[in-house]
Amino acid sequence: MAMLCKRSSLIICGAFIFVAWNVILIFVLSGRPFSQLGSQAEPGRTDDREGGQVESIINEVMRVADAFEAELKSQKKILLQIKSHRSLWEDGKDGEIDVQQKSDAEPSPPVVIPILVIACNRVTVKRCLDKLIEHRPSAELHPIIVSQDCGHEETANVIASYGSKLTHIKQSDLSDIAIPPQHKKFQGYYKISRHYRWALNQVFNTFSYTSVVVVEDDLEVAPDFFEYFRALHPLLKSDPTLWCVSAWNDNGRDGYVDPGKASMLYRTDFFPGLGWMLTKDLWTELEPKWPASFWDDWMRHPDQRKDRSCIRPEISRTLTFGRKGVSLGQFYDKYLRFIKLNAEFVPFTSLDLSYLDKKTYDESFEKEVYGAQIVTMEELQASKLSGPGLFRVQYSSPGSFKTLARNLGVMEDLKSGVPRAGYRGVVSFFSRGRRIYLAPPAGWSQYDPSWS
Repeated sequence: MAMLCKRSSLIICGAFIFVAWNVILIFVLSGRPFSQLGSQAEPGRTDDREGGQVESIINEVMRVADAFEAELKSQKKILLQIKSHRSLWEDGKDGEIDVQQKSDAEPSPPVVIPILVIACNRVTVKRCLDKLIEHRPSAELHPIIVSQDCGHEETANVIASYGSKLTHIKQSDLSDIAIPPQHKKFQGYYKISRHYRWALNQVFNTFSYTSVVVVEDDLEVAPDFFEYFRALHPLLKSDPTLWCVSAWNDNGRDGYVDPGKASMLYRTDFFPGLGWMLTKDLWTELEPKWPASFWDDWMRHPDQRKDRSCIRPEISRTLTFGRKGVSLGQFYDKYLRFIKLNAEFVPFTSLDLSYLDKKTYDESFEKEVYGAQIVTMEELQASKLSGPGLFRVQYSSPGSFKTLARNLGVMEDLKSGVPRAGYRGVVSFFSRGRRIYLAPPAGWSQYDPSWS
């Protein structure tokens, strides 16, 4: 290869010198008087003959120069081809090209993570969409799909007004669902579950995406919402002990999170929802048994969770503004309206997130929680604690958990025995400038689904 490049360089150099020399020759010949040329000719030649001879020489020189210019262009073309194939030749072994080695060296194309917005009859979906579009770094890498149920025309018009900035799909089955008489008031929950199934099938089976972030039409997203999910996508794909990434902290009210730890992330056994990412592989697992209603509580059952966890942030990357809905504002006035939305952009894709690896995380978690000073609720409430250190309040039954949670200001409900935002039975929160752990005794091994 080196010899070929050297030879080609010599060809170009020689051609250049030849052309340059002949150009100089032309100038010299054209600048000399015909009389001087005539003095060197045979006796008896006329000036016309001499002039014609000079013209003939000049034409011949020009012809040769043109020929070499064409050859120079040909050589340049060959060199460009050589350059474009050089990496293949260098990677070749015994005359054969190692195609696999070349393909391994090529960077993978950036992953596309769509956003699925579940909408119905809220015209305030505009607030949700405005923030998504405002903070979206790339329409190509994060296409927005709005799936609308309910057939509400005014909401449909709002969604349609965004034009090519999003894709608007409509659930065609708007019929009532046959449900048990005792569930008559829960018709809305049945329709939501049907809509989720249809919309996720569209994302994974019609649009053929491999992952998606699901938000509902009453969520506002933080400035680093997309950055957060983009950074955690590789971890979700590679770690079998994870099954979702959520933007939500159930106990993320202002005053209950550490404002100085916007970059801090946690593992949680509780499925948070409210802005969450799942993969097609998980949907393939869940879709055949998708429930007729109450899909989120169904997700929290051990049969679905299978001891897998989600990632959640210290400070939420979503905020709900939808007090009205099928849940009739359950928890909204007491908890949800006070959730703190992160305002500080955190460059998660540049951070080392290896601490979230299960083995690494569990070792550090156990050491930190059960190395914390154990205190009573009364000591916490009376502010009789010294120092900024970590503190642990212990519970031993569902009743004691509910009492302690209620008095400490964190959410007290349990789903299949798992507390909201809990991991290995421990609820971590911030209070009066200190990190508090509401925890079971050391040696905890598993959840009790009867604690619900």
